[in-house]
Amino acid sequence: MMDTLDRDLIALLRADSRKPAAALAAALGVSRGTIQNRIERLMREGVIQGFTVKTRPDVEANRVRAVMTIAIEGERSSTVVRALRGLPEVAAIHTTNGRWDLVAELDVGTLADFSQALDRIRQVQGIAATETSILLATQKL
Repeated sequence: MMDTLDRDLIALLRADSRKPAAALAAALGVSRGTIQNRIERLMREGVIQGFTVKTRPDVEANRVRAVMTIAIEGERSSTVVRALRGLPEVAAIHTTNGRWDLVAELDVGTLADFSQALDRIRQVQGIAATETSILLATQKL
């Protein structure tokens, strides 16, 4: 179970996962050992699943990113999600409420790749309808 210190630590790591443990400890008002132990525990429990690199939006400006809303036929959610997880173009999948059942984040290298990804996703058994919007510019990360 996470407490306030865990949530604050994760927030700092999201902003800069390379920040030294001593700097994290100073920012949170605890010892460096406490920070190291917390990070190790959060990793062991699978709360923290890895560390990544964020780049400026202009570094990969030619990549095509989009969001796709998906309506699912009947009770096929688990089948559709399993199929989408297997597609490398699908960066994330979110369940939602309202008209659409899922929102998928797509990330591909070119418009041709984007077109192929749309074709593959639309062939997934259990998908009733989709609507896709290309992300043109990022205003805030």
